[in-house]
Amino acid sequence: MPGTKVPVQVGGHAILLSHLDKLLWSAWSKAEMLDYYARVADAMVPHLRDRPASFLRGPEGMTGPLFVAKNPPPRTPEWVRIEVIEAKEGPRPHLVLDDPASLIAAANLYCLEIHVPQWTVGSGRDGHDRLVVDLDPGEGTTVVECCAAALLVREALAADGLPCWPVTSGNKGLHLYTPLHPSPADATVDYARRVAERLAAAHPSLLVARMTKALRTGRVFLDWSQNSTSKTTSAPYTLRATRTPVPGVSAPLTWAEVEACRSPADLALPPADVAARVAELGDLAAPLCAPEQAHALPS
Repeated sequence: MPGTKVPVQVGGHAILLSHLDKLLWSAWSKAEMLDYYARVADAMVPHLRDRPASFLRGPEGMTGPLFVAKNPPPRTPEWVRIEVIEAKEGPRPHLVLDDPASLIAAANLYCLEIHVPQWTVGSGRDGHDRLVVDLDPGEGTTVVECCAAALLVREALAADGLPCWPVTSGNKGLHLYTPLHPSPADATVDYARRVAERLAAAHPSLLVARMTKALRTGRVFLDWSQNSTSKTTSAPYTLRATRTPVPGVSAPLTWAEVEACRSPADLALPPADVAARVAELGDLAAPLCAPEQAHALPS
């Protein structure tokens, strides 16, 4: 029946799931969203742990308003971890999704997308433990050009002793991540900017490192600014609020998939496929969460 509430136990916590029949995407219900997050939770949570989360919320799904939320949503269970984070506008409480139960609780409150910064609560805002290069396709380009750009970024990072792992943005672009020893924010941003500018100078027909939108047409923007302390990126495995029958997913990839990409359809992985990949292959981005994989930021 519409409006029926279903009690479930996740990790020893009681959650009252509601409105499971509501369509959040035109061909995808809230029940399917919750099932997806439950299936990928073990792979996704390590990428969220200790990181203050922000959300794109949409209680009516794609047919209603979508809004960015940083504060804990109304009716957040009292057992979900909350940390107060200093921001430009002052201290603000954030949810920290440290376990599958917290992830499901957030999804149940219509947190459709989950975004996290490149630093953890424990290391402080000036202890960035991930480098990210956000490959953003300009007008006239697609993820195919982003894959070509990713291979150049991979080569440049490898020359500095840094491996990286590709993750689709779940929309049009691609993210490349490198795990770091905690590093100052300014140094992380500066390194990412220098790499982006060097590559853009060497490949001007494909890449641009400046934020001016007029310069991006026909090229891929290497967004180094995503390493700023105030910025977040879509977490690996998060759903995306795409205007499609089913949502896009920010999905970890193999480098072989990046190298073989010839069409946007090649990397348009629906939620069911991503969940099946996790069941078969585990977390392709697991090295990002492994302390032994962390590298020192080049000077």
